[in-house]
Amino acid sequence: MIICPNCRHEEIAGSLFCSECGAQLITTGHLTTHNIRRKVSEPISGTKGPGPVAAPSAAAAEGETLISLNMLDSGEILSLSGRMEYTLGRVSEGQPILPDVDLTAFEAYAQGVSRLHASIKIINESVVIMDLGSSNGTRINGQKIVPHIEYPINHGDVIALGRLKIQALMRRKNTANL
Repeated sequence: MIICPNCRHEEIAGSLFCSECGAQLITTGHLTTHNIRRKVSEPISGTKGPGPVAAPSAAAAEGETLISLNMLDSGEILSLSGRMEYTLGRVSEGQPILPDVDLTAFEAYAQGVSRLHASIKIINESVVIMDLGSSNGTRINGQKIVPHIEYPINHGDVIALGRLKIQALMRRKNTANL
């Protein structure tokens, strides 16, 4: 078993990410990474944003939608699994209710992320996001959303929690083989 250094949840040996908080369980040690510039394709719906990105490569279990969050500033990917709803936010000392996905490590406070900023929910094979009344708002592909209303998100959409930009990566069950 592997113990998550972030939330102390036990994971099966070989797990890459914590199923509770999304933290990366393996370290790259002294490996160096470099950003590779690539040509950006046409923006979606006239908004400026990154080009297409491949969906998560893990095979989705029947009836399951796999969601990963690509942290655009760092390139780190947080995989979400095991639940149908996740809260996103940051943690501060003495906070009574903690978010399912802690974004503190991504300079969440400086980027304007609230303690309980937004929720992501899987409904059937759709994924929705809802701003939980955050101070600095939530945007989908640059469009501000109204708090406490669910909005659909799709693979490749860029979500901004305050100024923290996250790209939604999704893989849905393949129904063509049924």
